[in-house]
Amino acid sequence: MQKIASEKPFYCSTARVRNFDRISILFSDEELLLADRQKGRLFLAFMRIGLLNGGGDCPGLNAVTHGVVGAATRLGWEVLGFRDGFEGLLAPGDYKKLLLRKTEGILKLGGTILGTSNKGHFAGKVGEGGVRKIPAELMDDAFRTLRKLGVSALICVGGDGTLTTALQFQQEGFPVVGVPKTIDNDLDATATTFGFDSAVQVVTDSLDRLHTTADSHRRVMVLEVMGRHAGWIALYGGMAGGASCILIPEIPFSYEKIADAIRARERFGFHSSLVVVAEGAKPIGGQQMGAAREGGEIRLGGIGDVVAEKLSELTGKETRCTRLGHLQRGGSPTCLDRVLGTRFGVEAINLIAEKRFGRMVSYRQYHVGSVLIEDAVRKLKLVDPEGEIVAAAKSVGIHFGDDDVIPLNVF
Repeated sequence: MQKIASEKPFYCSTARVRNFDRISILFSDEELLLADRQKGRLFLAFMRIGLLNGGGDCPGLNAVTHGVVGAATRLGWEVLGFRDGFEGLLAPGDYKKLLLRKTEGILKLGGTILGTSNKGHFAGKVGEGGVRKIPAELMDDAFRTLRKLGVSALICVGGDGTLTTALQFQQEGFPVVGVPKTIDNDLDATATTFGFDSAVQVVTDSLDRLHTTADSHRRVMVLEVMGRHAGWIALYGGMAGGASCILIPEIPFSYEKIADAIRARERFGFHSSLVVVAEGAKPIGGQQMGAAREGGEIRLGGIGDVVAEKLSELTGKETRCTRLGHLQRGGSPTCLDRVLGTRFGVEAINLIAEKRFGRMVSYRQYHVGSVLIEDAVRKLKLVDPEGEIVAAAKSVGIHFGDDDVIPLNVF
């Protein structure tokens, strides 16, 4: 890999670079590292880093960019942002130089200033869990672009599909660092991902608004939210927004049991009910709702309308459905997602400085660290039907459509 030497050495305080002793060992090549312990300064040779976003957009992506550019600038490095994900790597290359003065004000912005793509030439996953080998000619084209631009390492921000493609880049010899991004919060290797908190806040705000109209008309209001395989958004949003019933992919439900729960609430004086349903939820013995699309992947959606129609038939109550869809992806990130995204971006630069490639930034026990990308994409993090969070929700009267109704007068 071509190494770019800086004409003007950039010095930074050793406090700005983690693990001085470790870095001095990893970068033994004089072209990459010059250390002067007596003066207390560390010099890392100039590097040009690539940054791209893959998959769907979500609040917090710009915070990651802010963290990457800020940390890289402190080391005297340069960051090139590739537009529209991996597609930006195709010749002649679609990119822009990311300067600190241009990225300091982007924390509050939703979406991404670089653009992203969840389809195209570099789709690493097809169908339900299938892995697609990226054609060699496409990889060679991307590598030529990176070499021509003098990019020494690539930061890939995305979910399991993007990270699966990033892993193939690493396996083919190009240094890669991954940053997890999925509002579904379904990557097992990290406790949470940026964008999740913002999505949950949208669900909570929506339920707060639906409460008033449901009470006014004594209706059942069904809110369909995102969550293909994991019901974290529905679970957290439903609990925070005071839902009476939450339906998630991990717990197949019975329409009759949901109707029983609504009738029980009616008898106890609660004449309106809120039902939150994840797009991937399915009835006992049934299938997920959606339409097939190219590559065998299913575009989920529509289960909310079905649930509303069934509950109206079974309870006789007027029932309405609202589908949030991409509203959950839009808007400004919450403060939590701004901070977490920034920390993830800084950690990505730390991993490159330490030459720890093939790893993904992760968050566990309030600490930002890293895991192997290969381990990160191996397993989804699903809601445990017998876990503490579901048990807590049931303890306050939230129904999941799977159990017999507990008489409300016991609460």
